[in-house]
Amino acid sequence: MRVGVLTGGGDAPGLNAVIRAIVRHGIDDYGHVIIGFKDGWRGPLESDFDELTIESVRGILPRGGTILGTSRTNPYKTEDGAKRVLDNLRAHKIDALIPIGGEDTLGAAAKLAAEGLKVVGVPKTIDNDLSGTDYTFGFDTAVQIATEAIDRLHTTAESHHRVMVVEVMGRHAGWIATYAGLAGGADFILVPERPFDIDEVASRIRKRTSRGRYFSIVVVAEGAEPAEGTIVVQQGEEDSFGHVRLGGVGNLVAQELEARTGYETRVTALGHVQRGGTPTAFDRVLATRFGVAAIDAVDRGEFGVMVALRGLDVVNVPIEEATAELKTLDPKLYEVAEVFFG
Repeated sequence: MRVGVLTGGGDAPGLNAVIRAIVRHGIDDYGHVIIGFKDGWRGPLESDFDELTIESVRGILPRGGTILGTSRTNPYKTEDGAKRVLDNLRAHKIDALIPIGGEDTLGAAAKLAAEGLKVVGVPKTIDNDLSGTDYTFGFDTAVQIATEAIDRLHTTAESHHRVMVVEVMGRHAGWIATYAGLAGGADFILVPERPFDIDEVASRIRKRTSRGRYFSIVVVAEGAEPAEGTIVVQQGEEDSFGHVRLGGVGNLVAQELEARTGYETRVTALGHVQRGGTPTAFDRVLATRFGVAAIDAVDRGEFGVMVALRGLDVVNVPIEEATAELKTLDPKLYEVAEVFFG
């Protein structure tokens, strides 16, 4: 078989581990030809690809990013995009496609599957907000990086008696913010699922001084929003999937807290630092398991599915189910975090 693979959306540590597993297992054990399409859906749209070999994936397991490149190209926002993708895949005799991505990349894959494309999806999102799977690779690495940053900020916050606001990724879900905040001993965690009252946060910071605590660490997910009518958050431009470019809520929170408390407040926005560098051991293993399971499903002819982690097992779930809705933060986890607020 000729099996295509692409990586779409934001990059995540572990992507190369998935590619390596697909290529190694697909070629060595099944004798398939693996075709790597470049820059997400742009590759099949424009017939831009290379054949992947055992040699081409040598040494990529610990590397961050993706050797195939990525983009946020949406075939359904391009004129005749879906038809061009299907036509090009047929022209190059691609028997099946393994798209690796999040809700947008796999959402497009689900639509193409309904039009006859043989698809096996691999879940990828740093935010860990893709339904159908307990965890996605890249999340553990992002949490580890954010936790280390919080640990480092504790010492300077305490030394200078400052409030430190740490902005982390999390467009619609506060998984990274809550995990990193809990692990790093943050004093407050602001997430998209819980609109925050800036006055309440400021009040709790002021109360900390009565207990001799003259500094605070506030972790803010990039998609966190204030309660209606409290403070105004500016909106940015949208991408081809209709997502607003986020970033900056940390600065707004810092300004408002300093004005309300009088305490010097600084911001650290981790941004793309959370995506970069080598993946953790957990992410390397999970990504490898996903890659192996994906090429196994292709060989068995099990299409229209996404590989997923359920408990300790990697299983197949319908791709429509996996992309139907976002997986938001577990309220019980946030309740654990709230125990340590203030």
